Amino acid sequence: MNKERKLWLGFTAVILLSFGVLGYYGYEIYQQSPPIPNKIISSDNKVVFTGKAIKEGQNIWQSIGGQEVGSIWGHGAYVAPDWTADWLHREALFILNKYAKSDFNKSYDEINDEQQAALKIRLQKDLRTNTYDKVSNTISISKERVEAIHHLSNYYKDLFTDDPKFDQLRSDYAIPKNTIKSEERMQKMNAFFFWATWATVTERPEDVISYTHNWPADELVGNVPTTSLYTWSGVSIILLILCIGVLVFYHVKSGEDEDAPPPSEDPLLKQGMTPSMRLVKKYFWAVSLLMVVQMLLGIVTAHYGVEGNGFYGIPLDEILPYSVTRTWHTQLAIFWIATAWLATGLYIAPAVSGKDPKFQVFGVNFLFIALLIIVVGSMFGQWMGVMQKLDLIENFWFGHQGYEYVDLGRFWQIFLLIGLFLWLALMVRPLLPVLKRKTEEKNLIIMFLISCTAIAMFYGAGLMWGRQTNLAIAEYWRWWVVHLWVEGFFEVFATVVIAFLFVRLGLLKTKTAIHNVLFATIIFMSGGILGTFHHLYFSGTPTAIMALGATFSALEVVPLTLIGYEAYHNYKLSKATRWLEDYKWPIYFMIAVAFWNFLGAGIFGFIINPPIALYYVQGLNTTPLHAHTAMFGVYGMLGIGLMLFVLRSLYRDILWNQKLLKITFWSLNIGLLAMALLSLLPIGIWQALESMDHGMWYARSAELMQHPTMIILKWLRSIGDIIFAIGIVTTCWFVFDLTLKNKIKQF
Repeated sequence: MNKERKLWLGFTAVILLSFGVLGYYGYEIYQQSPPIPNKIISSDNKVVFTGKAIKEGQNIWQSIGGQEVGSIWGHGAYVAPDWTADWLHREALFILNKYAKSDFNKSYDEINDEQQAALKIRLQKDLRTNTYDKVSNTISISKERVEAIHHLSNYYKDLFTDDPKFDQLRSDYAIPKNTIKSEERMQKMNAFFFWATWATVTERPEDVISYTHNWPADELVGNVPTTSLYTWSGVSIILLILCIGVLVFYHVKSGEDEDAPPPSEDPLLKQGMTPSMRLVKKYFWAVSLLMVVQMLLGIVTAHYGVEGNGFYGIPLDEILPYSVTRTWHTQLAIFWIATAWLATGLYIAPAVSGKDPKFQVFGVNFLFIALLIIVVGSMFGQWMGVMQKLDLIENFWFGHQGYEYVDLGRFWQIFLLIGLFLWLALMVRPLLPVLKRKTEEKNLIIMFLISCTAIAMFYGAGLMWGRQTNLAIAEYWRWWVVHLWVEGFFEVFATVVIAFLFVRLGLLKTKTAIHNVLFATIIFMSGGILGTFHHLYFSGTPTAIMALGATFSALEVVPLTLIGYEAYHNYKLSKATRWLEDYKWPIYFMIAVAFWNFLGAGIFGFIINPPIALYYVQGLNTTPLHAHTAMFGVYGMLGIGLMLFVLRSLYRDILWNQKLLKITFWSLNIGLLAMALLSLLPIGIWQALESMDHGMWYARSAELMQHPTMIILKWLRSIGDIIFAIGIVTTCWFVFDLTLKNKIKQF
């Protein structure tokens, strides 16, 4: 059996086994997710909340921005609190003070340590005991909890409406006045908040851990790390070290890649240009403009962290609240990066065959218009939803779904899925004749089409939850989109495209390229598919999810340990022959991808991946540290690099503005690094220490986040932001200057 066949078998085995396990434990999540009861009743059988109120409360929370307004179970935005951690701690203090007043006629803080310890045991017995009755589908709660609910319901009502006493706190949380427009809606959202908090402290049937594995950390209620948190963290680190050793041994044993001698001139100069290939330049116009808009929204969103009700005195939150700017900022990142990659595919497919199939030009134009409608339409719908101008059903379909990275309404999701299948058709049609010819590139093209098919299909996971699906189940499917679609199959696509470009440039032999692509895909899919579970440790999932997530997410880091070799290899290619100087900046962006893969995805990713680490830092600024350096550092830099490769091929005899590109490259990289090291990292470390000392509630509190030193750290981010913004503007400037001043010549 030859090497290539073995690699194909290995790839098939990894995909089938990994998705088999992912599917099985998805079924387990359906069976063991925190139950939504028909009603929650008091000890004297009075109805406190109905199941209908909980479900509609979840929809109301989604309509105001959901995970873009604070977080639930640690997933979401970072300016407002995690509402489950906040509710849990406030509920515990209310009940403890009630106990202390009743038993000692003092507040909880005034009694001695022994008395406090006794009251905490009583509190934990009340809160942690699972009173869900499966037969009657009810949850019963004590009279003390009922009183706490009434107290907290009033607190959150005043916060989310317009009580003047909460003006400063609303500003600290970047929550506009009258975010919730009616008392009825607020009561239903309180029902959802209580249920989500109930799951964080109530022990699973016949177990001693809560539905969220004792997250958030709060010593008052007995939410402390479990043995399995430490155990699987240790296993993940040991496995990481072992697999790194194995991979390094394999790499040394197999020797260096076999590079082809560089041709004497650019092979792409001899390549024909089809009409549809010329049209991709308009996609890059859209990419450039979306980058600028996303950057501006990022500046506003970051500023809300220090001035939550405006922008340098302008009451911007009245028309563009934080939840809207953050939604658009994160969504546009996915839109422009995906558009850059999709445009690269639209260029490569007909470039391989040398001609356009019938209606290819129409398809490329139609897809472009469809993408613009999706971007503008979904953004407008999200604004309408957050401003509470839609009812709950309309909001689900056309407004704001409330789930980070998949915030767009269901109609827009379906529209985008159709667009992706149209893109897939535009990829397949030009390549089918090439496959029939059985050229040397056949296996590379097959891998390219597999990745394209996966990109189209796996976005469909975003349709697997409904309007009132249990949050634990919705989170399972959401991470299929965020992790598997964005971090998984787009990465396969990128690996194939880069290999294909190097083959086309004559720098890599086709056989070597397919071996490298298959091996790389096997390595990162081995950890990447089941590594999805590391997002779900504390999202109402069974304990087995933690074991699998910790084990396989560690494997995701393994291939990144050799990233320095990849960077050096790309650098050598850029120096291989004189004509490759034309590709200096596209290749330099590939080198930047390698650097950020190691730092952003590898180091900053792994410091939050082990269960014991994530237990204390989930929902803190260590997450946006990883997100910014991995999302833009890896996928954004790659999108820009691919765009430059295509533009170099489109405008083959044009001298580029090297000075402008130099400013672009270094501004983006230095700015991103400064943003991470001067602000996000120190804030995240400080929060993590407070989380370990006091609990998650304090690490996200206004008291800590508005501390004068914390405000200074937030302002320090502006240094990196300004440098980074220069790179974004010059990227846009370069693209428009190149494409508008010059015409694409016929070859």
